[in-house]
Amino acid sequence: MSKLYENAIQNRYDFVILYDVENGNPNGDPDAGNMPRTDPETGRGIVTDVCIKRKIRNYIDLVKDGEPGYDIYIKQDVSLNSQDAKGVSAVKDIKDKAGKSESFRDFMCKSFFDIRTFGAVMTTAAKDNDLSNVAGQVRGPVQLAFGKSVDPISPQEVTITRVAITTDDKAATASTEMGRKHIVPYGLYRQEGFVSANLAERVTGFSEADLELLWTAITHMFDDDRSAARGIMTLRELIIFKHAGRADSGGAERESGAKLGCAPSHRLFELVTVARRGGVAVPRAYADYEVTVGDAPAGVEIIRRDV
Repeated sequence: MSKLYENAIQNRYDFVILYDVENGNPNGDPDAGNMPRTDPETGRGIVTDVCIKRKIRNYIDLVKDGEPGYDIYIKQDVSLNSQDAKGVSAVKDIKDKAGKSESFRDFMCKSFFDIRTFGAVMTTAAKDNDLSNVAGQVRGPVQLAFGKSVDPISPQEVTITRVAITTDDKAATASTEMGRKHIVPYGLYRQEGFVSANLAERVTGFSEADLELLWTAITHMFDDDRSAARGIMTLRELIIFKHAGRADSGGAERESGAKLGCAPSHRLFELVTVARRGGVAVPRAYADYEVTVGDAPAGVEIIRRDV
């Protein structure tokens, strides 16, 4: 086993993220005029998994800034083919110069943080190059579900006046134009995630250092992602369930409990309750909610990260 996989995490994790938006659009739907995404049956807001992954990637790219091992595979204005080409070239170069081989998958996992974390599909490299252990698809250990607002949201279309005239013809006859932006006056969102120790060890080599960086990225992912469209977005809670393992009758920790988990994910998520405080009819702040976390089952440690 390569060093990449020897350093992989040894514990399973489940986690809950709570964040809110004030007078902004947390995740617009391009098929609906960029309106905030909603569940049409319940009226609750939706934020996709890839929306949050994008913010995590952007944070890592910002703080690591090209540091080896922390490149980002999926980034704006960079084609996937060109990213694959880096791995193909490097693997061939290692074989030519050192006379030893390194698998394409191992190189890509070692070089790109988001492949090591979320996985990736690299079909071009798999099809077009004669490399051993070519990875067409890498399944990452960290996955996110869709986020959902705790209560139904009330998307609004706000009309604005702008002085940025689109064309010269319009500028000759008018000094302003009308514009629109979509907002949610207030919404508290809940999103759940999973970290697999087995996929980390067997597939990508996701390490303890990577895990700590992931938690840091989640807690700071909105800080450098501000825009006029998003309003005020704030991370409120990061609640982590660490599967530490149970002790057997001899006092030794069972490795399978830590890696495979000591309780089902849905049971742990059910321990986190978010409810409106009494007397609050229309929530407009995080203080209008109360968050409670129940007692963890045997073998599970609850960690509430400061934000």
